[in-house]
Amino acid sequence: MIGYTTIGVSDIEAAKKFYTDLLDAKVLFDGGRIAMIGQSMSQPMIAVCVPYNEEAPTPGNGVMVAFPAGSHENVNAKYDKACSLGATCDGEPGQRIPGQFYGAYVKDADGNKLCFFDFS
Repeated sequence: MIGYTTIGVSDIEAAKKFYTDLLDAKVLFDGGRIAMIGQSMSQPMIAVCVPYNEEAPTPGNGVMVAFPAGSHENVNAKYDKACSLGATCDGEPGQRIPGQFYGAYVKDADGNKLCFFDFS
């Protein structure tokens, strides 16, 4: 249903490295100030971009990008990987809704909030 989500970044090269490493993905399109990252152009992607107005990127209050992890172990692994790549903890891995939702939260270098989750 979702083609891609765009987040603003201050350092496009650092953001491309962070997200390709974190998501085991590749840059599918590089337009200089914007890059599409994912597995293929026909699957959901994340776009990182320097804002068009050239002002500082700002994360939205209540805005978050969530990535399905497929298992509790993968949630933990993505959280650990994000932190090792320079993200900061915004909620350690754990059961959020008993028996239904397991998640972990981090913020990237620009303060964009990310979630890794497993419904189970």
